[in-house]
Amino acid sequence: MKANDNTHPGEPSPGFPLESVGGAIPLDSNFYIPRDVDSLLFQALEQKESTILIRGARQVGKTSLLARGLAEARKNGCRVVLTDFQKLNASYLNSLSEFYQTLGQTIADRLDLDDWPEDVWNDRLSPNANFEKYFTDYVLGRGEGHFVWAMDEVDRIFTSPFSSEVFALFRSWHNERALDPDSPWHRLSLIISYATEAALFISDINMSPFNIGTRLQLEDFNQEQVEELNQRHGTPLNTSADVKEFYQLTGGQPYLTRRSFQEMLTKEESFSAFSSHLNEEEHLFDDHLKRIVLLLTKDSKLLSALNRWLDGTASLDATSEKRLHQGGLLKRSNQNRVELRCGLYVSYLRQHLAAFSGC
Repeated sequence: MKANDNTHPGEPSPGFPLESVGGAIPLDSNFYIPRDVDSLLFQALEQKESTILIRGARQVGKTSLLARGLAEARKNGCRVVLTDFQKLNASYLNSLSEFYQTLGQTIADRLDLDDWPEDVWNDRLSPNANFEKYFTDYVLGRGEGHFVWAMDEVDRIFTSPFSSEVFALFRSWHNERALDPDSPWHRLSLIISYATEAALFISDINMSPFNIGTRLQLEDFNQEQVEELNQRHGTPLNTSADVKEFYQLTGGQPYLTRRSFQEMLTKEESFSAFSSHLNEEEHLFDDHLKRIVLLLTKDSKLLSALNRWLDGTASLDATSEKRLHQGGLLKRSNQNRVELRCGLYVSYLRQHLAAFSGC
């Protein structure tokens, strides 16, 4: 990448108008960078795969990817529903029947169905049998064509007492589709998006939907994708050296990357000035980093394992490594070495976790 001699640091031209950072990226955004997993998701939907799993760390762009997959499905004539498990109130997780009825209500509302699950619920049947009957009779049975049901943030129910029953039901739908050529499940594609390692919560792999179907792993941006995003922002990073240093700092983490570009442009400052502010007591990512430390201090065993690994006195055990990876703190390098996700995390955690080294 060459320096842009005609553009002052932080000047947005010839980039696109800025937009807010955080949450799903709008479908018409100029700042969405497709990754290899995008085409794999479109391909799986085109082939009407039974189960599609999207896994990725927090703030890596799972919901934005989901939105584009569902837009593609709608364009292909599919009926589509997205259920965000983060929006479910705690009261909906009190019982399996209440949980299923809530899911059914959200689907009925999105599809404008006249029959709601509580209207046809039979207390003589099990919750799984009730929900399956409602799904086949009303969701699949009252509409034509293929139906795509996407579930975002399903980690929300991993620790619930009935999660195994829910996921066993989804697995059974996948199995029935494979065994019965006339099964209604041939008209259904499930997309399940999550961050947490499911195997930590579902001990029986024969009852889990997380080891079947099409499995997609969403990763951080690589350096070339960061360079492309820099161009779309009007090159706030003026040199190849800046791009390389910036990539080491953010690790290609999508939120950190886009938020950094926005800050440089909004304040019209160079990368050198921007990075110097990150050494100050209160800075752009202070809340983001404090949240990580707060979560770690609530788990003394995990915190202790991370501290020993950071100071080089012990290796990470497999469980701690998985949990730190799913929490968005770790990644594996091209040399398959475990390392912190980005340079920003390295400097901050080494400094601020030292006070908890005795945990």
